[in-house]
Amino acid sequence: MQFKDKHIDLTIPRVMGILNVTPDSFSDGGKYVGLDNALTQAEIMISAGADFIDVGGESTRPGAQDVGVQQELDRTIPVIEAIHANFDVVVSIDTSKPQVMKHAVDAGAGLINDIRALSEEGAIKAAAKTGAAICLMHMQGQPKNMQQAPTYDDVVNDVIAFLQSKIEQCLRAGIPKSLLMIDPGFGFGKTLPHNYQILDRLEEMKELDLPMLIGVSRKSMIGNLLDREVDERLAGSIAAATIALTKGASILRVHDVKQTVDAVKVVLALSAYKD
Repeated sequence: MQFKDKHIDLTIPRVMGILNVTPDSFSDGGKYVGLDNALTQAEIMISAGADFIDVGGESTRPGAQDVGVQQELDRTIPVIEAIHANFDVVVSIDTSKPQVMKHAVDAGAGLINDIRALSEEGAIKAAAKTGAAICLMHMQGQPKNMQQAPTYDDVVNDVIAFLQSKIEQCLRAGIPKSLLMIDPGFGFGKTLPHNYQILDRLEEMKELDLPMLIGVSRKSMIGNLLDREVDERLAGSIAAATIALTKGASILRVHDVKQTVDAVKVVLALSAYKD
């Protein structure tokens, strides 16, 4: 798949390191605020095997408050520029704002990772103009209210139908299918049973014929199941990520890059050492 000036072979599972340059993200809020801290963490994740660094300037945890355009630009653009200038990695911008998409790609981002699947006014047009790859994620509601009794007729079928409609919108806007990937949106407007139903039936998403980005790292679907705090969810996160790999995940979006890269290698060994 092409990410602006860099090509990544997604027939091999890849790892995306999460770099939240926010004060209030659920797992690492405040840790990587400031350019030096952000660059140091990016280097650690890249050295551990990350092919993507996902830079986010607005928390999307349940109950999170909105951030203004300028504040998001101030947080993310210097970090994207510095990573792009110093490392051989695809930079992803985690945003829903058209203005941030444009400036981020101009600064060196090759992937737009939008939890709102380009639903904000002007987002599809802006994303199409950048020529960057795009990840379309499913979310029911908004971060402020998404966990207030989410309901579905059939969560997997409903997510697939939503993503199919978004894919069609992108195609009509002139965005080639070759630049699209999907994310079922674990934890975004889903109960604990919804999340595990999606994980169990992840192979059904293959009907959309697009690479899948999966984000389960340290999420409440791990913590609530195991009764573990955020910093005690590594084993559960690796287990869920490994299941996702065996069901067709192309990219794992994670906090713990080194350990996830190890899990990917173990899964790949299943086919590498077949007779």
